Amino acid sequence: MKNGKKPTRRQKQAIARAGYDPADWLVCKNGPFILEIINRKDNETSIISTGEERTN
Repeated sequence: MKNGKKPTRRQKQAIARAGYDPADWLVCKNGPFILEIINRKDNETSIISTGEERTN
């Protein structure tokens, strides 16, 4: 089992935009464009986009 951390406010907003309840999820990996999150109850993992891609 991976050890997750409590999400920050910005991460909570990204989790909510992806259709998940931020209270039920912990952050495992925080990349520049993705979040790997794990469910508090059943240890299900999911990878979501943060929506912060840059266009130059």
